[in-house]
Amino acid sequence: MIVREIEIADAEKLSRLMEHVEASSEYMLMEAGERESGHAQQMQRINRIKNSGNSTILIAENELNELAGYLFAIGGDVKRNRHCAYIVVGIAETFRGHGVGTKLFMELDQWARHHTIHRLELTVVTRNEAGLSLYKKMGFEIEGTKKHSLYIGEEFVDEYYMAKFIDTFDEYTS
Repeated sequence: MIVREIEIADAEKLSRLMEHVEASSEYMLMEAGERESGHAQQMQRINRIKNSGNSTILIAENELNELAGYLFAIGGDVKRNRHCAYIVVGIAETFRGHGVGTKLFMELDQWARHHTIHRLELTVVTRNEAGLSLYKKMGFEIEGTKKHSLYIGEEFVDEYYMAKFIDTFDEYTS
């Protein structure tokens, strides 16, 4: 399994993976079929993120060139929050629990250090035990709770705000 930054040529595979993840996970923001993102839109999104300087899409790819997971890091777009990146992660059902998430987050840490990202943040449904365990293992801490933030399966559910700090202080003070 390799983890790398996405290329424009990966757009179609990423679209298929995102559709699969949304169809097989009860905790993603979008439900199956809710995302309207064609091949051209995905290519534009990838291009925009690659050119932003403080955002990236990391993908995990197996030896058969199949995508196993993705991690979006979306950087702030104004001077005061350019050091922050919001994280969205998805892993194909057959690869969950096999270290893909860990590899994506390890690569994210390296990428963040090289792009002067100091704060990584995400939200996770409070009952998503696997996600919560991964994020804690990777150094994220709970900062607060978003009450009734999502409506899943005929009920309101809470999410945790979580964050992690990357030591990039030297870049900000030099």
